[in-house]
Amino acid sequence: MNITTVDARGLEPPEPFERAMEALANLKAGEQFTLLLDRMPHPLIRLLDRDGYRHEVNFHDDGTVAILIGRP
Repeated sequence: MNITTVDARGLEPPEPFERAMEALANLKAGEQFTLLLDRMPHPLIRLLDRDGYRHEVNFHDDGTVAILIGRP
């Protein structure tokens, strides 16, 4: 399975959120993508929880927050 990466590091709000929403809109059932950010996106995490998306957050040593997001 190919996992797309959306690199939103270094972007000013709301651009990272907008890129995440665009990737979510294109996600088909069973697919997933990795979102790379500079900080924890609390509003996005609440939206993912509310809408039933699977997500796993990983923190890298360089400060990157990597979130694997999947559509059920």
